Amino acid sequence: MASFLLLQSSPALLATWHGLSARVLTNGPSAFETTHGKDIWSYVETNPALSKLFNESMACDARRVVPEIINGCPGLLDGLDSLVDVGGGNGTTMRLLVKACDWIRDINFDLPHVVSDAPACVRVEHVGGDMFDSVPNADAAFLMWVLHDWGDDECIRILKNCREAISKDKRKVIIVEAVVEEKEDKLGHVRLMLDMVMMAFTNNGKQRTSKEWAHLLREAGFSRYTVTQIKSVKSVIEAYP
Repeated sequence: MASFLLLQSSPALLATWHGLSARVLTNGPSAFETTHGKDIWSYVETNPALSKLFNESMACDARRVVPEIINGCPGLLDGLDSLVDVGGGNGTTMRLLVKACDWIRDINFDLPHVVSDAPACVRVEHVGGDMFDSVPNADAAFLMWVLHDWGDDECIRILKNCREAISKDKRKVIIVEAVVEEKEDKLGHVRLMLDMVMMAFTNNGKQRTSKEWAHLLREAGFSRYTVTQIKSVKSVIEAYP
């Protein structure tokens, strides 16, 4: 939690909030880009301290959420020999999953400058690349807190690459994201707050409703999917071609 609070209170992110109202009124570029002259990903890439803090924050979230995924979705990884974590950061999620599921081999896939600092782990291979170009082959693909950073067109492109990368006999894409409902539970205000975070820091990112998720998956070529609510603001979406 400390790394998350330090990230959100960093000067670069705090300054962005001052530009949010202008973005809402003009429907222009993200408040982050207006404030810093480049999008958040380009900025993080050229600021190692902020990049480290960002990855530590994501790792902190993974340590909290992965046990909820395992407990809330028993059998999620049964029958899978390999898994690729798309946008996996420093590999914390994959390290937790291989520890809980000792039969699986994992690929932690992210931009080269991100995985270059990822610690080594048995049965976890770190691979650098661009998810908009292609995704490493595996039995299934896993994305946690990735698609909410992007607009619909970008998400469809990422999901299509994931669909092409997974094996034909066991194909599944696992998405861990918030699902905003019309009648929200007690965590609904948190999901809406996270939607404001996406509006401030990204160009087209957002938290999505179940109908919006259905649209993305359909356009990306998936024929069916299931949604499981876990003890988190996130849900687990399992999508099948």
